[in-house]
Amino acid sequence: MTTSRKKYTQKFKEDAVELFLTSDRPIVQVAESVGVKAGTLGNWIKKYRAEHPEKFATDEPESVSWADHQAVVAENARLKQENEFLGKVSAFFAAKRQ
Repeated sequence: MTTSRKKYTQKFKEDAVELFLTSDRPIVQVAESVGVKAGTLGNWIKKYRAEHPEKFATDEPESVSWADHQAVVAENARLKQENEFLGKVSAFFAAKRQ
């Protein structure tokens, strides 16, 4: 006995994806309301996002190069050493003052 897969029109898929994107409901609830499985709707959403990346562009900055990252880490280490040194110096002079 074989089971036949349901065929959904492209319009139905687009409407289901739009319903998910415009609502604040989770995929499971939207999928249940349109009569498909959550995994199926998730696949449609993933495909839609891959086909329309401009709609999901974020304002995140581009990644930093490794050299820039290492430079910032080195500067942070240097500043920590300076801060530690200044703390010791101020403690020394505060003790000497009393």
